[in-house]
Amino acid sequence: LAGTHIIYGRKFLLECKNSPVARTPPCCLPRIPAVTSLAQSSLAKLEDLKERNESEEAMPGEQPGHTAP
Repeated sequence: LAGTHIIYGRKFLLECKNSPVARTPPCCLPRIPAVTSLAQSSLAKLEDLKERNESEEAMPGEQPGHTAP
């Protein structure tokens, strides 16, 4: 096989994750629900999960899914 293998380091990739370029989709990318953009139902599910996670973090002593007697 011919070609060049580019190997990126973990630190570099983690830094790229927070880059504005990485968070902005290409301008000519078509909008395909659930593929290139989140479907409306997926957005609602994400908001529910976020609220659950925040409430669980607020009460660290309790186990998720269990209620006190």
